[in-house]
Amino acid sequence: MPDNLAQDYLDTRAQSVALCESLCIEDYGLQAADFASPPKWHLAHTTWFFETFLLKLFLQGYAAPEPLYEVLFNSYYNGIGEQFPRPQRGLLSRPTVDEVLDYRKRVDDAMLALLDVSGHPDRPDIEARVVLGIEHERQHQELFFTDLKYSLGVNPLLPTYVEGTCPGRSTEPPLIWHDFAGGLVETGFVGQGFCFDNELPRHRTYVEPFELASRLVTNSEFAAFIADDGYRRAELWLADGWAEVQAREWQAPLYWLDRDGESLEYTLHGLQARQPHQPVCHISGYEADAYARWADARLPTEQEWELVAADHLPAAGGMDDGLYHPRPADDGDGVQQLYDACWQWTQSAYSPYPGYRPSPGAIGEYNGKFMSNQLVLRGGSCVSKADQLRPSYRNFFYPQDRWQFSGLRLAR
Repeated sequence: MPDNLAQDYLDTRAQSVALCESLCIEDYGLQAADFASPPKWHLAHTTWFFETFLLKLFLQGYAAPEPLYEVLFNSYYNGIGEQFPRPQRGLLSRPTVDEVLDYRKRVDDAMLALLDVSGHPDRPDIEARVVLGIEHERQHQELFFTDLKYSLGVNPLLPTYVEGTCPGRSTEPPLIWHDFAGGLVETGFVGQGFCFDNELPRHRTYVEPFELASRLVTNSEFAAFIADDGYRRAELWLADGWAEVQAREWQAPLYWLDRDGESLEYTLHGLQARQPHQPVCHISGYEADAYARWADARLPTEQEWELVAADHLPAAGGMDDGLYHPRPADDGDGVQQLYDACWQWTQSAYSPYPGYRPSPGAIGEYNGKFMSNQLVLRGGSCVSKADQLRPSYRNFFYPQDRWQFSGLRLAR
């Protein structure tokens, strides 16, 4: 068994439950949009993952506590079978929260029994799938924050998830351009440890010389774009982006509010004064692209971003800091905020690397089937699990998505 695999499993499972301790019982079923899932569903689905891809296959005598959970908590795995409609997850008042927690305990007990079978003939596959399940649950911990923030944010009361103050600073850190020679570079995961299949295989790409900004774009800088009629000037927008602006009547990033002359921002720590020097957050890929064009710059490619990030270790913290909002940059002149503030939109389409092959069977649906019509984001955010972040990690969302902790870094 890999070192501490059982303990990593238990720690991850316990953290998912601990993140819910600040919730009221009514919060567990919140689902304010089709793309968001309720906290209770996240707790159940991550449990379903271990049950479906490990216990049912490898633990002799295992019996599911409720066979219909296979349908209720299947996210998108067509190879497993039918799925309960995603937009209706918030309608599942049953099973209750207590029943879901009991489901988690039963699966956890069975998983520990499976891990205790040291001579299992499928031991290597079991260990690999446990690691994948842990990484999968950590991704859902991040989704817990993004989904919960969206669902709480539509409430006029603007509830607080947990008390806290979003840090600011009195001055704007200077934006410095860093030169990179480019050339024939290698992209993709390298080294020991875990990676998702979409980070492989490592391959070569030619990158032209470029410049990358030292930090993320701030609220004050994005406010200047708005003041210059950025949301009203069609020439700044991609055609699909301009259509989104018109249809959704976007006028500012998600969660910005102006009330009685005060500039405010909704956060998981409640409604707070908008800090001008914090990174702008919760913007779509279209907004990021429009701002970059307005600033006479562009979004980086994912290869450019990874080339720079390869020389920087991921910052510790993320969700474990207990501050669920991006911090402002420091005064240093190096490349900052690669991992610890907002996911950064790139201009790169989410597509397979040369030679990519998904895993066989239903588990191969994890990443590969989504390689269409989405953009790659890189780095990490204040609600990411820091242990997951690395230079090669590829996140992906549709360019109109704004509920993730997504910001932008300029390139040229």
